Amino acid sequence: MKVAGDPITPQGMSALKARYDHLLGKERPEIVEIVSWAAGNGDRSENGDYLYGRKRMREIDRELAHLARRMKVLRVVDPAEQVDRAKVFFGATVTLADEDDNQKVVTIVGDDEQDAGKGRIGWNSPMARALRGASLGDLRTVRLPSGAKEWEVIAISYD
Repeated sequence: MKVAGDPITPQGMSALKARYDHLLGKERPEIVEIVSWAAGNGDRSENGDYLYGRKRMREIDRELAHLARRMKVLRVVDPAEQVDRAKVFFGATVTLADEDDNQKVVTIVGDDEQDAGKGRIGWNSPMARALRGASLGDLRTVRLPSGAKEWEVIAISYD
């Protein structure tokens, strides 16, 4: 299953929607209430609650706009529906070995849900781009700022 555009897993899209709903339904109304209360207290130029609240509301509105734009261009791709499981595509969990037989396990996810500390790499990251279409036993060179490194694909799964 080849993916063009901006893919995201169903779990990743759920997380973005949950964040959007939380900001819109909980955080923003709370800040609006604080700003309204603080505005009624008189001089706004030295009113910390008012100034902080307005600043926080702008941050929330920016994040809401960003999330809305992202969700509009993202396409949900379920890795469980991958037909060709012998190759690395979006959603694959890949076990790699380097020249010294050090192993690394990575899962290719959408750029909005990447977390290198948990082995979740973004679809457009250098490693994911190098691994796309790879089969078991393939050697792939990943070009990183620290230099090129060669990895062998030793396992592919779609969980």
